[in-house]
Amino acid sequence: MSTADEPTARAGDGADRPAHGEAFHAGTAAGEPGAETGREAIIRAARRAFTLKPYAEVTMRGIAAAAGVSPSLIVKRFGSKEALFNTVVDFRPAAAELFAAPLPGLGRHLVLTMVDLRDRLRGDPLLRVVFSLGIEDERTQLRSRFREQVTDRLTGILTGPDAGLRAELVAGQLLGLGATLSLHRPDGATAHATAERLADLYAPGIQHLVDGS
Repeated sequence: MSTADEPTARAGDGADRPAHGEAFHAGTAAGEPGAETGREAIIRAARRAFTLKPYAEVTMRGIAAAAGVSPSLIVKRFGSKEALFNTVVDFRPAAAELFAAPLPGLGRHLVLTMVDLRDRLRGDPLLRVVFSLGIEDERTQLRSRFREQVTDRLTGILTGPDAGLRAELVAGQLLGLGATLSLHRPDGATAHATAERLADLYAPGIQHLVDGS
């Protein structure tokens, strides 16, 4: 399954297996682009590839082609496909930004930050947990990382009764927002709404869950 934010990466050759045990545009195809630009291009291409293909079908050569860089640059930056995979399944950078607000204004902050992250990362920071097509072990690992790094982290931040339940519902609201923004691009009403307007309409429901009232 694909979304407007998660196109399929090109295939190549070579595969290694992850141990059980993450995000952007391209430079030149053979040379090394600027340090941050190259890294962001690689991570964005890898995120899309690992979301839409089983691990064994994702190749460093295919990621390099999608990112517009050389395979040797990926090896230089990340070392191995396994290391790159572990970077892609890390939700902590997004969670740190999403939850960096006091509880009374967290709902609005979450909506505004989700929209900002999507623009900066050129893709949704959370939806890969839903759309991953990996084998069961990989999907289980992705869901486990999401629970630990997003839902459980939010549970620890919330106060009052049913914190775990409310955290899961907030996470669901964020995933729903991301899916809506993806499904209705580029011509839907949400694609033309400002982040502030989206927050006006969507944040009160999330804030109600944050408050627990």
